[in-house]
Amino acid sequence: MSATGEVTGGKQGRGRRVILWRHGQTAWNVERRFQGTTDVPLTETGVAQARRAARLLVGLRPDAIVASDLQRAANTAAELAELTGLDVTLDEGLRETYAGAWQGLTHEEIIAGYGEQYAAWKRGEPVRRGGGELETEVADRAAPVVLRHAEKLPEDGTLVVVSHGGTIRTTIGRLLGLDPHNWESLGGLSNCCWSVLGEGARGWRLLEHNAGTLPEPVLGDDD
Repeated sequence: MSATGEVTGGKQGRGRRVILWRHGQTAWNVERRFQGTTDVPLTETGVAQARRAARLLVGLRPDAIVASDLQRAANTAAELAELTGLDVTLDEGLRETYAGAWQGLTHEEIIAGYGEQYAAWKRGEPVRRGGGELETEVADRAAPVVLRHAEKLPEDGTLVVVSHGGTIRTTIGRLLGLDPHNWESLGGLSNCCWSVLGEGARGWRLLEHNAGTLPEPVLGDDD
C-alpha cells in the first residue's frame, strides 16, 4: 500500500478499480469549520489542487466519474471531466455527513460546546454528531452508489468517485468489511488526495490511501 505518491500510468492488472477522490480546499477547511452538507465553494487554491490532481488521474484512463452534488466535489470532478471528455454523474448520496448543530462550527467550538459527544465519537461509539447522521448511515447511502456505478464498469474498468473525507472513509470501511468501530484507523484524506480500491478474488482491497501529494495536514470534517 502506498501512503503517498503520485499515480501514473494506464490500466494494469485485472479487475475493476475505484478511485475515491476528496474535493479541493475550501475556506472552511482552512478555518477548520465542520462543513457537513453546507455547500461551501472551492478556494482558488482548491481549484488549483483539483487541476493538478486531474492531470495525474487522467493517466489512469477512467471510464466513469460520479460525484457528490455539493459544489466543492462537483467542481473538483469537473476538472477531470474536462480532460477525459466524460460526463459527471452527480449523486446526493455521496454528500458529506450531515452533522446538524456542528455544521459551521470550528474544531475548538465543537470541543467547547460538545466535548462529551466529540470524545464519544473519537472512541468509536455511534454518535449523531450535532444531532445528525451516524457514520453507518452515511455508509448506508454512499457505498451502494459506488457499487452501483462500479458494476457498470468493464472488466478492467476504473471509476472515479469525487466525494468528502468523512464519506470516503466510511465508504471504504464498508466496502472492506471493517467493523465500524475500526473505521477511524483508516485516517483522513488531505484535500484533493485519493484512495484506490481494487477488485480482488475475495472482494475489494485497499491499494492506496491518501495518495497524490507529499504528506499534508488533514483539514476536514473527519478530524
